[in-house]
Amino acid sequence: MTTIARAKLAPFAFEARQTALIVIDMQRDFIEPGGFGEALGSDVSLLSGLVPTVARLLEYARSAGWQIVHTRESHAPDLSDCPPAKRLRGMPNARIGDTGPMRRILVRGGPGNAIIDTLKPIENELVIDKPGKGAFYATRLGEELSMRGITHLVFAGVTTEVCVQTSMREADDRGYECLLIEDATASHIPAFLDATIAMIHSQGGIVGWTAPLDVLLEAA
Repeated sequence: MTTIARAKLAPFAFEARQTALIVIDMQRDFIEPGGFGEALGSDVSLLSGLVPTVARLLEYARSAGWQIVHTRESHAPDLSDCPPAKRLRGMPNARIGDTGPMRRILVRGGPGNAIIDTLKPIENELVIDKPGKGAFYATRLGEELSMRGITHLVFAGVTTEVCVQTSMREADDRGYECLLIEDATASHIPAFLDATIAMIHSQGGIVGWTAPLDVLLEAA
């Protein structure tokens, strides 16, 4: 059955069996007080405040039978998948691989790299460890979605202007129909959230659609 949501700039039509929810980087180091993000001086309350909305979206997607995908920005312990140009962009005392408030920063297996408990994956949900900003770069995501016949992607997570937008643009280039849930994503700088949504709306919706969660739920 086709569901039609009153998204911007046009209705977003999708079928549950061909739809995946992509939850980007809802990791402890980014979301929780005392993590890497806060150590950099970021106001993590701007990110943690969206957790209840993402939880509602996740609950809906599970009940509707969508494929669920969680991503984590993370690197191998030896940093072999972290190019020097990326590592050296960090603050001198808080670079990828350094010891942070929740052990090594953005390294797989550490507590800070884990997805927050409220949104933790359950059985049969994909977890994609991505060494870049985009969810498709150097990962198996494209193959996994193709095997499942997925054509439509709904995006949530952090941060809007970096990993979320990058992943959505990658998906558009690969032919997926994409919807960003406006209140299920956030930035440390609210103006960047607004700017990203405006970019998506530009040129008649150049990389997809956006909508608040309630619009999606009312279409169910």
